[in-house]
Amino acid sequence: MTIQVNDAVPSAKVKVIVGGDASEVDTAEYFGAGKSVLFGLPGAFTPTCSQAHLPGYVVQADEIKAKGVDRIVCMSVNDAFVMGAWGKSSNAEALEMLADGNCEFSKAMGLDFDGSGFGMGQRCKRFAAIIDNGTVTHVFVEAPGEFEVSSAEHVLKNL
Repeated sequence: MTIQVNDAVPSAKVKVIVGGDASEVDTAEYFGAGKSVLFGLPGAFTPTCSQAHLPGYVVQADEIKAKGVDRIVCMSVNDAFVMGAWGKSSNAEALEMLADGNCEFSKAMGLDFDGSGFGMGQRCKRFAAIIDNGTVTHVFVEAPGEFEVSSAEHVLKNL
């Protein structure tokens, strides 16, 4: 079942790059304190993700944080080093890049899909969520092939 408003963020193991090394974090702890905007997408360096989704959050980061958001988190089913390189190449220093390499977090949220037909294996659906102290307050899941409700602009309007 897809994660809903008022649900707690599920616990799953993911990776982040800290000082050049991949560190494991638990998502329930990671999102447990403060206000976060989390957006998930099918893959680093893929067309819509690289040309529109991630850049929107890079451009809007200051405005989003001005609304009381502590962290903006980009998540994909890629390894931590790919996410780190993508963030660096996209000037996403104001964002945190979360690697759901085994698709555990995406599955726990009910936001996974089978992209095998595109040679991508298990992936994360395109979505955005606002999380306050570990509880989902807003969730926006895109229909397949769409990019509207998970955009930085849409999230900003809902903060």
